Amino acid sequence: MKMEVPFVDLGAQQAEIDDEVQAGLKDVFANTAFIGGPAVREFEDSYAAALAVRHCIGVGNGTDALELAMRAAGVCPGGEVILPANTFIATAEAVWRIGAVPVPVDVDPVHLLIDPDRVAEAVTDRTQAIVPVHLFGQTAFVERLTPIAEACGAVIIEDAAQSQGAKRFGRPTGSLGIAAATSFYPGKNLGAAGDAGAVMTDDDDLAARVRLLGAHGSAVKYRHDAVGMNSRLDTVQAVVLKAKLARLEGWNQRRRDAAARYGELLRGIPGLELPQQAEGNLDVWHLYVVRVSDRDRDRVLAALSAAGISAGIHYPVPVHLAGAFRSLGYGPGSFPIAEQAAAEILSLPLYPHMTAVQQEYVAEILSAACLKPSPGAAWGER
Repeated sequence: MKMEVPFVDLGAQQAEIDDEVQAGLKDVFANTAFIGGPAVREFEDSYAAALAVRHCIGVGNGTDALELAMRAAGVCPGGEVILPANTFIATAEAVWRIGAVPVPVDVDPVHLLIDPDRVAEAVTDRTQAIVPVHLFGQTAFVERLTPIAEACGAVIIEDAAQSQGAKRFGRPTGSLGIAAATSFYPGKNLGAAGDAGAVMTDDDDLAARVRLLGAHGSAVKYRHDAVGMNSRLDTVQAVVLKAKLARLEGWNQRRRDAAARYGELLRGIPGLELPQQAEGNLDVWHLYVVRVSDRDRDRVLAALSAAGISAGIHYPVPVHLAGAFRSLGYGPGSFPIAEQAAAEILSLPLYPHMTAVQQEYVAEILSAACLKPSPGAAWGER
């Protein structure tokens, strides 16, 4: 029997927090605290405490957070910023907006995270920052990147947009570099009801500069000490985020439970490679990403869709092959691991309120699709 399985279920999350959000919004409108105000400060303080950092500065979205963190940390036009080829385009886009140069490198073949060995090879005398992306709810191997950054005088800016609540050797993502940027896009583990983001840091001066740059370069009204931008965390979003933050740990545990269930249901299916958690990581499974033969991936995706299952590809085009960055001069074959992954990865539905029955249905359809040979392919070629 056909079943509709969404990729995420934001309605279930909203139902769980609705009373608290409505009360918070009523207070915001009663006090007309539309810009900044207590709701924003309360969320910033709560999120900083959750990550064990001194500062959380709310901004308009995750891309602004990356740009502001890098600018505040000293990345400037002409500088080079090393980042993984396998990431959402915003990671490189934020570098480009500064006037700096994105330098993509390949990823490790198991977890598809930035490969420290490739980072070491990419360092030049123009390297100003290294941006590890904590992709899919994992944590990148920051402890291996730190000595590389120290040796060349670069800073580490974490892209923590997919890893709210994840840890590496007990330390939360967002606390592993000089600064970190995150997105609270609605589908994230900690998602707003619209666009929102934040910069986290232990550095007092860097935090002050992020606030300055995000407020038109102004710390005092009508006095502008730098060219900045208008990027502030909306008060309405702060209300939603504070309500969700109180439930984040529980929701992340539900994601871990669902990931473990997928592991049991999908184990042993021919042609299907399951994700693995790296030693030292406590993943939060923002995405559950499997790998299917590049000859079969799109056919399997179509079979899931026909059965009512929403799945995705994160991401179908590596950064270095995106038309927006054609001028960087890379082509097919530049980063083979990231390119192969782009042809094989498939993100299955996974969210805190997903039921065992829904997962069993996904596994049933996925298994049937993987066991069906591609048209014109001999079974022995699989």
